[in-house]
Amino acid sequence: MSIKTAWVSMIVIGIIMMIYTGFDYSTTKKVADIGPIKINKETDHPVRWSPIVGAVLILGGVVVMTRDKKAKS
Repeated sequence: MSIKTAWVSMIVIGIIMMIYTGFDYSTTKKVADIGPIKINKETDHPVRWSPIVGAVLILGGVVVMTRDKKAKS
């Protein structure tokens, strides 16, 4: 992976993490299965992160970008 790909992806992922601060996913667990009657329990699991993590990624991408530009010149 080149340095340009690294800093571009860091900035893009940082922006996405600042816009979307998390997501939810669901799991289904079988509680009872009595003949034709089936009882399931659906549980939601939130995954959250702070927008600060996205800002740190953007800042890190900018730092890598400026160092890459200085190294090329």
